[in-house]
Amino acid sequence: MEERWEDMWKTYEEALNWIHGIRTFGKKPGLKRMEWMMERLGHPEKKTPAIHVAGTNGKGSTVTFIRNMLEEHGLVVGTFTSPFIEVFNERISVNGEPIEDSEIVRLANIIYPLAQELEETDLGGPSEFEVITAMMFTYFGEGHADVAVIEVGLGGLYDSTNIVLPEVSVITTIGMDHMAILGDTLPEIAKQKAGIIKPAVPVVTGNIPYEALEEIKQLALECQSPLYEYATDFSVSDWHTLPTWGEQFTFEDDVLRLRTIQLSMLGKHQVENAAAAIKAVELYAERKQLTLKHEALLRGVKRAFWPGRMEKISDEPIIVLDGAHNEPGVERLVETIKHDFPEQEVRILFSAVVNKDIQQMVDLIQSLPNVQLSLTTFDSPKAATSEELGPYIRSGITYYEQWQAGLLSELETMGEGGILFITGSLYFISEVRRELLAAD
Repeated sequence: MEERWEDMWKTYEEALNWIHGIRTFGKKPGLKRMEWMMERLGHPEKKTPAIHVAGTNGKGSTVTFIRNMLEEHGLVVGTFTSPFIEVFNERISVNGEPIEDSEIVRLANIIYPLAQELEETDLGGPSEFEVITAMMFTYFGEGHADVAVIEVGLGGLYDSTNIVLPEVSVITTIGMDHMAILGDTLPEIAKQKAGIIKPAVPVVTGNIPYEALEEIKQLALECQSPLYEYATDFSVSDWHTLPTWGEQFTFEDDVLRLRTIQLSMLGKHQVENAAAAIKAVELYAERKQLTLKHEALLRGVKRAFWPGRMEKISDEPIIVLDGAHNEPGVERLVETIKHDFPEQEVRILFSAVVNKDIQQMVDLIQSLPNVQLSLTTFDSPKAATSEELGPYIRSGITYYEQWQAGLLSELETMGEGGILFITGSLYFISEVRRELLAAD
């Protein structure tokens, strides 16, 4: 086998072309392909302590809060996230730094012969995400991190990351998204997300609706997994928005009381994500006999940054990127605008992918009296086009065929003191961010 993979992919581009060219859909659901590969690789998923993070929204932010707090305690922290915002390599990172191109090539060459062999079995070849997940477990299993914080790709129960036995599980939020795959009610979706719960492994939940939380409680009870609920087992108080940019609050549970916690990210939902992250780190420290330091926790939370999530990329004029890519994400965006910018002129430039409930998202945005909404598209086969956006272009909504033209037009017509939010699909945010930062 060694001869076979050594000569397969020579360049980063070749490796990526293979990974991205793998058929993703149509695979039988389940973890058998991952289990098969992990066994052949010597079970790297068992070699590094992990924290497993699921949820409809808030996963990436929660991962980065956890990472930064653990880093501040001197740990080398690996993270696995998706999708990427700047470069593919950031999906597998150590202390926030994406792994090198050469490592992507090396890891792809390790997994490729296994993928070819698996293709010949009744299980069929792995999906793109299964390949990337196998690369991640291989890398962290080699000892490149003291702990891995692993974000679920989709759902939880059948997600390829769910072969891991973590020290702590986290479920951030439950909302209506990916209904065609996960179910069309909150309890059905919650059941899929709760699939990451493992016997006797503690579970932290964020701000989750009652009917969804009941499903999580039931599974935690069956698994005899201690459950720590937001607003019940840990809570926040004294929350207010900082005049600069970000939030401040107090965290409290039976063990910790952290005052004057400052976030560099904006929105009450980020306060909730940070609180769940603090509880997860506390539980991880308890299980691994790590002494927590209050100042290190405060530094970590404040330092945490997640690109494309309420990210202010310009002060004059104020331009904010926010990947509100589904209905729950847009709800959080609307809440933040209501709370923080109720009197200001707000412009929103929005683009979505075709499989989202665009009508609901447009209606939510238009419920704000001080907001002017514009729709656009971007360079992706997944992007909703002018034809698909046509039904939502009505009185008071402008459509731009090119988002760059829309950006210029909105800035030219926006009054002094106004704010422009560029939001929607994470793929859209990634494209906009890349171009705007390159222009700087």
